[in-house]
Parts: sequence; C-alpha cells; structure tokens
Amino acid sequence: MANTFGYGGMTNHLGDMQFSRFILIIGANPAVNHPVGMVHILRAKEKGAHIVCVDPHFSKTAAKADEFVRIRSGTDVALVYGMINYIVAHKLYDEKYLKDRVYGYEEVFKEAQKYPLDVVEDITGIPAETIKKITTEMAKAKPAALIWNQGLTQHTVGTNNTRIMPILQLILGNIGKNGGGVNILRGHDNVQGASDMGNLSDSLPGYYGLSEGSWRHFCQHWKVDYEWMAGRFSSKEMMEKTGYALSTWRFGVLDEQNFANNNNTPIKALVVIGNGISTTSLLDKTKAALDKMDLVVFIDPYVNDVAVITDRKDNLFLLPAASQMESSGSVAATNRAYQWRYQVMKPMFECREDHEILFDLASRLGFKEEFQRSLYAIAQKEGRKEFIWPDDATTEMAQSIRSIGLQGMSAKRLKEHCDNWHMFDKVTLAGMGVVKDQYYGLPWPCWSEKHPGTPVMYNDTIPVMQGGMGFRVNWGVRAPDGTDMLSPKKLPNAKIAGHPAITAENIEKVLNIKLTPAEKQAVKGTSFSTGTTNILVEKALQAGICPYGNGKARMVVWNWYDKIPIHREPLHTYRPDLIDKYPSFPDKKDNFRANLKYISRQKEHDWKKDYPLNMLTGRLVAHMGTGTETRSAKYLAEIYHDMFVEIHPNTAFSLGINDGDAVWVHGTSGTKILVKAKHSYRVGENDVFLPQNFSGVYVGKSLLDRYPEGTKPYAIGECASMVTSYGFDYNTACPETKCGLCRIEKA
Repeated sequence: MANTFGYGGMTNHLGDMQFSRFILIIGANPAVNHPVGMVHILRAKEKGAHIVCVDPHFSKTAAKADEFVRIRSGTDVALVYGMINYIVAHKLYDEKYLKDRVYGYEEVFKEAQKYPLDVVEDITGIPAETIKKITTEMAKAKPAALIWNQGLTQHTVGTNNTRIMPILQLILGNIGKNGGGVNILRGHDNVQGASDMGNLSDSLPGYYGLSEGSWRHFCQHWKVDYEWMAGRFSSKEMMEKTGYALSTWRFGVLDEQNFANNNNTPIKALVVIGNGISTTSLLDKTKAALDKMDLVVFIDPYVNDVAVITDRKDNLFLLPAASQMESSGSVAATNRAYQWRYQVMKPMFECREDHEILFDLASRLGFKEEFQRSLYAIAQKEGRKEFIWPDDATTEMAQSIRSIGLQGMSAKRLKEHCDNWHMFDKVTLAGMGVVKDQYYGLPWPCWSEKHPGTPVMYNDTIPVMQGGMGFRVNWGVRAPDGTDMLSPKKLPNAKIAGHPAITAENIEKVLNIKLTPAEKQAVKGTSFSTGTTNILVEKALQAGICPYGNGKARMVVWNWYDKIPIHREPLHTYRPDLIDKYPSFPDKKDNFRANLKYISRQKEHDWKKDYPLNMLTGRLVAHMGTGTETRSAKYLAEIYHDMFVEIHPNTAFSLGINDGDAVWVHGTSGTKILVKAKHSYRVGENDVFLPQNFSGVYVGKSLLDRYPEGTKPYAIGECASMVTSYGFDYNTACPETKCGLCRIEKA
C-alpha cells in the first residue's frame, strides 16, 4: 500500500460505504474487531450493498454477509489473479481509467494469465464457479468497496497481499470514488495516529524515512542542531539505518549473528510503553529475550502480560500509566481523521501521563532541554513563558508533518470539531453551521487552515479545495522504461493537468508564476513537504492543484524484489506439493536488523508430515488485543472465560477428541500450549482456530501467583502466539500469524 498510493489507512471512510453497491471483505472480521465499522457495513447492506466475506474461518462477519467464501489461508494473491484473469477475459475492467491513471497494468494482466480458474481453485480451495460469480458481481457493481485487515498483512507475503487488493480496485476503476476505495480497518484506537507519528523503526514522523534530508527537516522544527542530533548516534550509517521491528528485536538479544546488524552490539534494555507484545509470534523467543536482558521496563495502566511470563528476578519495572480517560490530545481514526479527546478525570493514584514519564526519562538521559525546545518556542511566539500541553505539541506536529498534509490540523480546529460533532453529516462527513466547508476530523491531507480535509483520497473529479487530488508523484515523472508518469487529467478549476510534486526549484515553471525575492528566500531548498513556511502549498492550492503532484498509480514497483505481486506458498504450507511452483523468497539478511529465513525454512523440513493442520488465529469480540484489560473486567471475562481451539467435529473424532477435552496444540517451533477443544463447523476439516486474546498460562502452568496484589485478571489462558509459526513479511517484517501449521493431541 505504502509504495502504491502513498501511505497507510483507508482511502475512504466508514460512512462512505453507504454509497457502495458491493463490499468485498477479505482478511478482516469487523463484526468482532471493528464493531463500530460493522454498523456502517450493515447500514450499507440495508441500502442495497451486496456483502461478500472471504475468510478461512466462518466469522461473525461472515454470518452477516450475503455470501461466505472459504479460502485456504495464504492464497489471497492467487485468488485475486484468478479474478483479474476472468475480468480481462470478459473485458470487465475500466479501460479509460487504466489508461489515464495507472502505470504497469499490462504486466499484471500478463501475470494473471498464469491463473486460469481451475488452477486458482486448486490453490485456494474456492470452486471456479464461485470465483466467477463474485468477480462478475463485483465488476458490475458501481461502485464496489474492498475491506481488509490483519488477515492479509500478517503473512510472509503480506506486502504482496496489500498490493494486489488496490490493484484489483484500480482495474475496476473503484479508487477515488465515493463508495469505492480500499478500506484498511486499523486495529485499535489511534493505531493510525501511531503510524502517522512514526512509531516504526524505518521512518521519522509523517513517513519521512531516515535520510539526512528528513533528519535535517525535523531538526529545524525541533529547534535542535543537526550535528547535535547526529552525535546521539554512533555513526551516520546507524542514524539512517532501519532499526529492529516489534517482531525482530528478540533476535537482537538472542542470536549473535544478528549483532553485526546492530553495530556489533546486542540489545541490553527494553522499554515497552502501551504495547501488548505477547501477541507477536514466537512468544518463547520473547520470554527468552526478556529473561536475558539487563533491564526491562513496562509502562501501562495494567500489568503487561509478558511481565508475568518472564522469569527474571531483578531490573524489571512496572510504571503505572494514565489511561486515555485521564489524558487529552489528538487521536487519529482509521479514516485518517484526527479527533480531539478532552481529559475526563485527573490521573488516579500513582499513574502518570505518558508525556510526564517521557519528559522525566529525557531529563535523566540529559536531553530534556532539547526535547522541549520547540514547545517553548511555540509558547514564546504566542507571548507565553510556558508551553501548553498537549496543544503546543499538536501545533509542532501539524507544522512539521507536511508530507501527508497535517498543516491544517490545529488544536483549535480539532477542538471546534469535537465541540460541534453533531454539526457533521454522518455519511459524507460534511459540516454545517460554524464548521461549514470542513469534513469531520480534517482527514489528511489537510493542506492549510482553509483546506477542508480529504474524506476520499484520489478523487480527481472535485477541486483540490474540496478534497480533490490525483495520485501522488513519488517516484519521478518517468518510469524506467520511459513512460510518462503524469496524469493527463486536470482537477476541476486547476490551471494544469499532470505535474510533479511542488518544490522551490520547479514551482515557477510548473505554475507559470513568479515568486517575490522574499518568497524565494523563505522557500529556498525546500519542497511542499519540507521547510517551515506554507508558501509552496498555498501557491499550489491557489492554482487549483494538489501540492504532492498529479500522476499515475504504479502497479509495478521496480525497486522491490517482487516488482508485481506474486503468489508464494506460506513457509509452513498445507500444500507442500506447490512449493516448487510457488516458492517463498530467498533468505534475507539485515531485514529490520535480523537475518531472516524464507526459502531455507520452507524447505528445511516436511512440515505437513508432523503438523498436519492449518492454524488460524484471530480475536474475540469480548476481548481487545492481548485481553489484558478486558480479561480484568468481570463481565467481559464471563463472556469468554476459557482459552480454546476450534476444531471440526470430523477432525476431532478422528483424533479421539471430544468437545471440551483438554488438548495440546503443538507448533512448528517445537512449542506447545494446553487448551480446551471446541467442536465447530466454523472451521474446515483441515483447519483449526485459536483466539489471540489470552495470557496468564504458560505451557500448561498457571501464572496467577506472579501478578502483583490486586491485579489478577478474572480470566487466563495460554497465548496463541506461543505456537504460531516462524515467518515474517519480506518488506515489513510483520509476523506471519494468520497461517501456519500445528498438531493436536489429546492431553
């Protein structure tokens, strides 16, 4: 997604789905994971949208869909290529849309020829007639929306999965349309905000990357010297090097071969702030790493599950953090919209707000002055001696994160939206009265204080000042083969059609204007996404164009290993007979500082021989994430009190397992968990399903006695992540938790 269109998040929004005539849900279970989003889907259904749910597990979402299609986990790319094959053969694609707005579709069409429906049926387990039916329905519905979530991302081919879905929507002409788009439902409150703020090891806030230019941009906004910042790192190389990921840091503690990727140093300390790391795969590796480190700190309103799992006896600290009710500030929803959250109550007992803890940490590490300097500069500019938290931090954020257009998100505007939420249309997000000509939450890009926000991305049929835009020009104006990457289409009221991203160097030529000497000096060496003024952006908006350019979406990513998405069998596949035809990636060194196995792991063993069942994982509607908080709520714990494994009755009886029996589930890494068997027709005969929301039991042993007094949850159980298989996305290192293999034995 990131390299196809720009950045993560929904292209449209929840209310917009009420314009849809067809909604394909694949790799997502919004009825459980996103109940609010599911309400909008059901409203769309009431208005006539046809809902199709593709999933290996008959979920609560599937129960509400018009059609349920069971797929073999890990074969999503093959399914979509089968759909594209049929679309091309029957000329169901939007030819004009592709010629005007897309690069590389010919290569995708060529790849799709390898996937006739009988081949796809064999790979996916979906009957050819079913594929024909849903493809025809989706292609003829105008518009059609597509929804996915972690059922697509948590695979070794997660990036390929999340590329092929927008490709399908581009082929059908559904991107940039009300009721269309690709709608990635983010997992929890403010996951989108965490992504936007750069809480990943491969980018600075706003997806800027780690180049020197990006660092210099933020140093300018943070009011710190670039050389001082560079001095915080052992070398320029390490300053600009992708760090460990949430899934790979364990290898930086345990595997000596990985130390070379980390300046020849093992990771010695870990601070976990608001993250349920027990749901990441290979829990046994997490425990081993925590046991070995010099220092481990958890900052959380509740006891983090792995703080109970680790056997370490010292240098383990639990710092009580304030809850969201006890703090305030902006949070981002799944549709890129920001909302202000007022503080409901002061922090209770010893709990402290996150920023207070981090300010104290910065003080002890010796850089609190630099940490806060920009906040004092904002206060001084407004005639104050002290900064106001979090308002001034919001200002700093909005002024520095220009890549995705947060300039218009002032604290004042966000508060105004919060105070007048009832003045916005629930379907279109359009405001009225005091918030007229604004969209609720100012979904990014929101280019200026006068810009309304962008509820539907890539809509080139409306003016830029109503949220219009083409596709971002982020990879040059020409492809390597010489193809012009600029769009031939103008936005309404725009002076020009396709154009590159606006920079100080090209603005006069592109817009056919002259900057004043003062303006030239103010923007010297900058682009729409850098600098400290909004001059370039304002000039672009005045010309009716989007500052980041107007080009073609690319289906071919020429700088990636898989230039177009390719079906590759899971590392631990239920169909080892397909490995030679659809092998995994070559092993990859220094992938988020870890040397990761792919093809060597896939061919290391005949995995299906010893682990004959597909293993699926997912959530329960009563519990959130790790279940740390919800299992500590009496009535939620009552709904789902026991950890279990869903197994088809036919499979269970063949193993001598009755409903309710205790069973051992064995994972491909030699790990095991003790859970109850639950006979269920929701899984196929080759599959089992494990919820991911339990902890407090480790390899059959209760850990309740390890919880501090007064913190014991009402419900405990084994972690599914203990037995999920080894595997990581080739581009992002996201763990492969949505398909693996296991063996089940009666305890």
